[in-house]
Amino acid sequence: MLRDVRGSHHWAGPLQSFGHEVKLIPPQYIKPYVKRGKNDAADAEALYEALSRPTMRFVPVKTAKQH
Repeated sequence: MLRDVRGSHHWAGPLQSFGHEVKLIPPQYIKPYVKRGKNDAADAEALYEALSRPTMRFVPVKTAKQH
C-alpha cells in the first residue's frame, strides 16, 4: 500500500479531477508511526497519526508529463 509511488501519482490525477484534495506522504515519513505488524489496519492507523501532525510534509502530485 505505501510502496507504489508511481501508482499513487497515477491515481491522484483522476481523484483531483473529481474535486478531491490529494495529499501524498512519502513512506519514510509514515514508518515511525507504524506500531505493529504490516497489515492494512496498521498502515491506516499510521497514516492517520502522521496526517494529524501539524509539521507533516507532503509530496506534490506529478502530472502524466512529469512521469
